[in-house]
Amino acid sequence: MPYKKLHIETRNRVGYILLDAGSRFNKLSITTIRELKRAFAQVTEDVSSSAVVLSGYPGESFAVGADIGQMVHFSPNDAFHFAELGQSLFDQIESCPKPVIAALNGITMGGGCDLAMSCDIRIASEGLRIGHSGAKLGIITGFCGTHKLPHIVGTNHAREIFMTSDIFTAAEALHMGLVDTVYREDEFWKSVSSFAERVASHPLTTLSAAKRLINASEDTDLRTGCLLERETATHINSIHT
Repeated sequence: MPYKKLHIETRNRVGYILLDAGSRFNKLSITTIRELKRAFAQVTEDVSSSAVVLSGYPGESFAVGADIGQMVHFSPNDAFHFAELGQSLFDQIESCPKPVIAALNGITMGGGCDLAMSCDIRIASEGLRIGHSGAKLGIITGFCGTHKLPHIVGTNHAREIFMTSDIFTAAEALHMGLVDTVYREDEFWKSVSSFAERVASHPLTTLSAAKRLINASEDTDLRTGCLLERETATHINSIHT
């Protein structure tokens, strides 16, 4: 079945999932989220790739959040299932055995910020504008942003982002730790592709194990984490020796 809101391609062992809503803004509608779930299932199964790039390139936005036009008509039951759908997508991205790189090419707001946070690495162009406008709009997406953001930028920055609904620049996002790297717009996509290809050149078994262990560290005490790494290392090293 063809995609309506995005397209997929694979080059040099990198799978690219590119949001393309056909307008300036990539909204996280129900259709888009469902297509993203199908796309991530597809790239996960694709043996020709070892890393994934998620972006809205070459458009103006990465993702601008939930489709408010849909949300205003939600019943409480609809809102619950929409939040559940979004969280299931983000869980899928976080559990994807391949590193997922968010290439933030432009406007990244609300649920789009939540989508970026579910990725392992966030690379931004200088044109990035990122924030969480839920407080201003009187909504909360239900995509776990209030829980995940403090883990990434700290509680104080998370409060500022959510409670002001301000829009932050790439430099400000880098300072807060919300993004990992910023590139000039004229070198952005080349740098993203080069970085992704460098990651994808490594054995997928090692990348997958490292991702799994690093993610587990957020909920695991040091002693348990060290035991998990020892067991994983024993298994991985036996494969590559």
